[in-house]
This record gives sequence, structure tokens and C-alpha cells, in this order.
Amino acid sequence: MSQPIVLGIETSCDETAVGIVRGRTLLANVIASSVEEHARFGGVVPEIASRAHLEAMQPTITQAIQDAKISLVDIDAIAVTAGPGLVGALLVGVGAATGLALGLDKPIFALNHLAAHISVDVLTHSEKLEPTIALLVSGGHSSLLQVEDITGSIIKLGATMDDAAGEAFDKIARVMKLGFPGGPAIDSLAKDGDAQSIDFPRGLTTSNDWQIRPFDFSFSGLKTAVARYLEATPNYAKANVAA
Repeated sequence: MSQPIVLGIETSCDETAVGIVRGRTLLANVIASSVEEHARFGGVVPEIASRAHLEAMQPTITQAIQDAKISLVDIDAIAVTAGPGLVGALLVGVGAATGLALGLDKPIFALNHLAAHISVDVLTHSEKLEPTIALLVSGGHSSLLQVEDITGSIIKLGATMDDAAGEAFDKIARVMKLGFPGGPAIDSLAKDGDAQSIDFPRGLTTSNDWQIRPFDFSFSGLKTAVARYLEATPNYAKANVAA
């Protein structure tokens, strides 16, 4: 029996991504990024992201089909990110996936994109990773998860109580005028900085919360501390702040 060919669509934030797999083999992975459009505003603007997805969707699907060297009729199923993410952006992806599924008369599967992050590691490295503890850090999410079975048993042990790590990086980078996305810029600067020169709080819960929230994170305090330091120190060393 031949392995099924599945086309997946991801539009949870600012990138339009289409992947095609045959079983566990990746046939195509095409990404259209709108990061340059968002960079002018120092972060992702939901309305701009939605319009960018609309413009990129058909060309991205077409390119993925060409890269996979298949035709649309060869596809056995459609998978699509249904959340979490920006509502307008998700609607574009779900709408495209639904149209394909109806037009091709194929099944459609709605996926949680956080679970998909973890499944990539499982598929890439080995199914022996299950069960495992997963630290999931992305632009909008920071979670610690107990993964018994990637297809149905994921227990949230902890998560951020305010900003995600990526959000904190972007906001700090905006204040420092480093551009968007902030993570890569801060990471690059930090290599030349002294991590011991400035005492910023860590992205963890306070000692008072440890007993009731031992696995949660908190990055708002770090963000605020950096903002106050920058305001009070006009001639700050960017590399040291980043480190």
C-alpha cells in the first residue's frame, strides 16, 4: 500500500507556508515571508499579515506542487493550522484548505500548530522521543509540555503568564531600534556583550509563585526592567544589554 500524500497549510502569523509529505518523507516546503512589510512597524500587524497571506497563498501552493513533482489530484488529504494564531491570518489558511478539500473531495484535518512544532522534532529525530518533556518557545508562545503521544496526549506543565519570550525580545528590540524581528538582532549583539555587566531579572516566576506555579514563566518583568534601564542610561552599551 502506497503512503498517503498530505498537503499542509500554515498561516498562524506572518509567514505563508505550504508543505507536502509522502508518509514521513518531505516532498516540498515553501515559505513566503512578509517580515519586511512588518519590519516598518516594529512588529506583526494582523491586517497586513492577512492581506499578505491572501496574496501569497495560491503562488505558494503552486510552487509546492511543482517542487513535490506531483499534481493536485495526487493529494490524499489536506492539513491546516486551525490555531492558535492571528484570527484573520488563520481564516485565510483555513479557507484555502477547505476550498482544496471540497474541490478535490479529500479529507481535511485541523491542527494545533503548537503540537505541530513538537511533531517536527518527533518526525525528524525519532519516535523514541515519546514520551518526553518539550520546551516550546516561539514568537507568541512559551510553554513546557509533557508529551505522552503527539497525536492526542499533551499535558501543559507550564506557560508564560504574560508576554512570550519572542514578544519580549521584539518589544525590547523596538526600544533599542534594532529592527524586526528582534530575536536574531539581540542574539547577534549578545555575542560581543558582557552578560555579567547588567543584572536583569530572569524570565521566571517569583519565589512566592514557585509552589503554585513551579513551571511557569514571566517575561514582563524583564521587559520592564530593560526599558527602565535604557531610559535611565542614555549611553548604554547595546551589546551588554543584549547579553
